Amino acid sequence: MRHYFRTLIVSILMLTVTHAYAQDDSVQTIANQFDKIYRTSSTYQDYKVISKDKYAALKASVLDSIKTYTKVLKEKEESIASKTKAIEGLKKDLKTTNDKLSEAISKENSFSVAGMEIDKGTYNLIVWVLMAILLGGLIYFIYQFSNSNIVTKNALRSLEEVEKEFDTHRKKTLEREQKLRRQLHDEINKNRNS
Repeated sequence: MRHYFRTLIVSILMLTVTHAYAQDDSVQTIANQFDKIYRTSSTYQDYKVISKDKYAALKASVLDSIKTYTKVLKEKEESIASKTKAIEGLKKDLKTTNDKLSEAISKENSFSVAGMEIDKGTYNLIVWVLMAILLGGLIYFIYQFSNSNIVTKNALRSLEEVEKEFDTHRKKTLEREQKLRRQLHDEINKNRNS
């Protein structure tokens, strides 16, 4: 019975260890599985002898990992492709938006005059130059007017002085003529009487 009991305990331990290794294999990496097979396989000359069950389990694990990685890689490639497509669409939208923005800024900074597009800066420059020319012309005409006004006032003053002198001269001349006529008249009267 003791022998039976020992066999039972060893069997239970073996099942537990085998079950633990089986669970451990599913969690282990492929490199760890290769290392484990290398350690647990028997050696014949320079060769390692692997049992068919361990080889089949390792092959299934490697193929499953490759299948999983292939699936993940395909999903990542599809994700990258969709994101690349989305990025290209966004780039096109950005280019369209930038073109519209440039056009709007151009329209904002210019306007049409007589069918020609003129930049606001150029328009402002033209307006200020015209205003400066008009202001210069106004100042010139005001200067000319004031000079002409001064000349006219001087001419009027001179004319008044000349007219006064002329009136004075005329009065004197008239008085002299009257005086001469009286004298002449007196002389004529004197000569008649004599």
